[in-house]
Amino acid sequence: MNAVKPTFKWLYLLAIPPILLGIVAFFGWSWWSKETAPPQLDAQSSSTPGKTVQVQIPQGTASQQIGRQLETAGLIRSTQAWKLWTSWLSFNNKQGGFKSGVYRLSPTQSLPEIADQIWNGKVVQLDYTIPEGWSLQQMANYFESIGFFKAEDFLAATRDIPKDQFSWLPDNLPHLEGFLYPDTYKIASDSITPKLIVRQMLKEFERVALPVYQQAQSSTNFSLLEWVTLGSIVEKEAVIAEERPRIAGVFTARLKQGITLGSDPTVEYGLGIKQTQDQPLTYAQVKIPNPYNTYINQGLPPGPIASPGLGSLKAVLNPENTDYLYFVARYDGTHIFSRTLREHNAAIAAVRQQQSR
Repeated sequence: MNAVKPTFKWLYLLAIPPILLGIVAFFGWSWWSKETAPPQLDAQSSSTPGKTVQVQIPQGTASQQIGRQLETAGLIRSTQAWKLWTSWLSFNNKQGGFKSGVYRLSPTQSLPEIADQIWNGKVVQLDYTIPEGWSLQQMANYFESIGFFKAEDFLAATRDIPKDQFSWLPDNLPHLEGFLYPDTYKIASDSITPKLIVRQMLKEFERVALPVYQQAQSSTNFSLLEWVTLGSIVEKEAVIAEERPRIAGVFTARLKQGITLGSDPTVEYGLGIKQTQDQPLTYAQVKIPNPYNTYINQGLPPGPIASPGLGSLKAVLNPENTDYLYFVARYDGTHIFSRTLREHNAAIAAVRQQQSR
């Protein structure tokens, strides 16, 4: 076999597209310089070699803007290197594109490693926590405060009842109050939308709470909506877990005897206010008519006033068999329970006297 002459080898080399030659040369310098020199850190970044930096890439960010963001964060040395790398991806028709989301990156990673992570959407898993007893409005304010989305966008999503996916949801719900299960969740940072979070929380209610009701359905007179509604009232009234069955027992007894529930949290919910120790509900506020005012209206309100936890939901199904009909908060988490209105009024006076000291 005849050997190829050197002159022909040079001709083959000249046939390589200039952009590939430029990339090879540039990355040879880029990789070497990154290994031999410390990264330039942005003043706002706490990154140091060996530590990770959290970078958020919004939806629709151009690739060159991503490069500038990475350079500012001290993760790459040059936006020119990033530009050449993205050109190489385009030249080779690599499928996909850079994905939005939150990424945890390290200055010790090479530029191709960082690009690969963003190209393939290897985003950070974010946590969010919804405490028991929160209303939809509290959730909305929380999501806006942590930068997920606007409060109103979340509330709009809760008014879209997904009966097609969750056929067990009660009919004619105006919103999903009470059915978004309180818990700590993980979600990919590139897929945070109000709709997705609503579905995630409904699935958790379906997994955790719904089976509890279904197992007790034959032994309870409460519909699903009534169960969650009373559970939400117990959740808002009870502070100490041990008192939940007794509080549920008081409300169950009042319902059976046709006595109004007289629950402060229902009045607060209907008026959109929050009473405090220094500013309790006034008699005038308690007399304001609204569908959720259980001082005026007999029976349960139209729907839940918050998202109850499993403890309160179970208490409604297994209430304490009690002859107590009243209770008043001591403001230390406990309550004074009374059998008669006279005892109840005396308990209220005792609590007020103690608070005035």
